[in-house]
Amino acid sequence: MTSPRPLVTALSVLAAALLFTGCTVGPGPTSPQATSNPSSGPGDGSADLDGDMEGALLDDGRMFAIVTFGSSTCVPQVDTVTADGQTVDVTLVDVEGDQACTADMAPRATVGALPEGVDPSQDITLQVVYGDFIDDIDLTGGSFAGVPGQQTEYLPSAGWYDDRGLVLLTWGSSGCPPVIESIEGEGSAGTVTFETDDEKVCTLDMAPRATVIDFDGEVSDDEEFVLTLVGGGLDGTVTVPAQN
Repeated sequence: MTSPRPLVTALSVLAAALLFTGCTVGPGPTSPQATSNPSSGPGDGSADLDGDMEGALLDDGRMFAIVTFGSSTCVPQVDTVTADGQTVDVTLVDVEGDQACTADMAPRATVGALPEGVDPSQDITLQVVYGDFIDDIDLTGGSFAGVPGQQTEYLPSAGWYDDRGLVLLTWGSSGCPPVIESIEGEGSAGTVTFETDDEKVCTLDMAPRATVIDFDGEVSDDEEFVLTLVGGGLDGTVTVPAQN
């Protein structure tokens, strides 16, 4: 899909500070960003190195998500990604700078792009290094139309990281990631409602935002799942592939 870059150029001239009221819908920088579901829990804000990492394929097979546990406000970011066949080496790092982290223990999703040459229709192994912690994440290939290394279509997508948890990928302002208001789900369908704040000032970019969605009800990941998005400028539906 051809992205409307002339719109971004015009807006950039009018908004030299790269800020405006509300969230952008035009494309811009696409470096991976990470967000989380800020659910409360015990912890000191650091990563839970005793737990396993989880993962999912997103963006029709062009991207991946890695779910770690730690402070919901200090999400690790991708440093390097390389591939040897279907084995992808990923290094995660903490964001540099003086940033205060909340003392909770929440699932956080970090997204990155699969290197060119990786085949998302076949199984993929992510070999992840995060500080002193090393883990392998096995991702099941599927019927994806996207090709790693090629242009995204900037459409929302989602993938299962466990039998009750999804990672939702949306595109928009990195300064205004989606904030969950409520989650409902049962069987092969669910609804996520997001907070809407039309007065919030957002950065003028188009970045991938990963949001962790955990269902309390009994949901099915062994068939196509329809996720309805409400509010936050994200209204629509996303079809989630079955977890084979």
